[in-house]
Amino acid sequence: MFTGIIEEVGRVRQIGGGVLSIDAQRVLEDVQLGDSICVNGICLTVTSFDARHFTADVMPETIRRTSLDGLKKGSPVNLERALTLQTRLGGHIVSGHIDGTGEVLSLKEEGNALLLKLAAAPALLRYIAEKGSVAIDGISLTVAAVGDSDFTVSLIPHTLQSTNLHTKKKGSRVNIETDILAKYVERLLLSSQPPSQRGGDRASGGGSPLHVLSNRTSPSSAGAITKAFLEKYGY
Repeated sequence: MFTGIIEEVGRVRQIGGGVLSIDAQRVLEDVQLGDSICVNGICLTVTSFDARHFTADVMPETIRRTSLDGLKKGSPVNLERALTLQTRLGGHIVSGHIDGTGEVLSLKEEGNALLLKLAAAPALLRYIAEKGSVAIDGISLTVAAVGDSDFTVSLIPHTLQSTNLHTKKKGSRVNIETDILAKYVERLLLSSQPPSQRGGDRASGGGSPLHVLSNRTSPSSAGAITKAFLEKYGY
């Protein structure tokens, strides 16, 4: 698990053949074989290292779901070591499991901040809420606005200087991890519905169990959020 607070920006040394090698310094201070390091939001396992770089294996599934295929030698990447019980949780809970990619639509200055607007698929946007948390290339950010096909985050100067976001431009692809809590809440709600209704809800285009619940008039209906339901699942 990670916090979305980037420790340093490394550089790709080599990529290809299912192997990614990255030049780094800070994240290598206490590294061990088998440790997890978040690379542009992707949780990777250290397979070898020395004082200046580390190597990780990359599965085809990871390539398909992320922007790794756009990296080349020298590309800057955001790095973060796995959190410990002593780590300050300055961002939010980040698993390092990418849900999909987004595309930079625009970058607009607003005072000392930069508004970054990103296009994203509906399957991702359903988990993104205004003032909620989202990880972009592994960076914990607060959502400023959500549209029908995009969302916006506001970047302070420190974030731009301490990450690879200052290299992004219109058309750049980024890795997106939505809030893990939203996905688990949805899963709990889906599991409370009859199997026939689960499929029907998605096929009808509503897709979200929250949408289904909002259309129920009886608070005691099966699957409704009640005090008993919340207590059952530890809330």
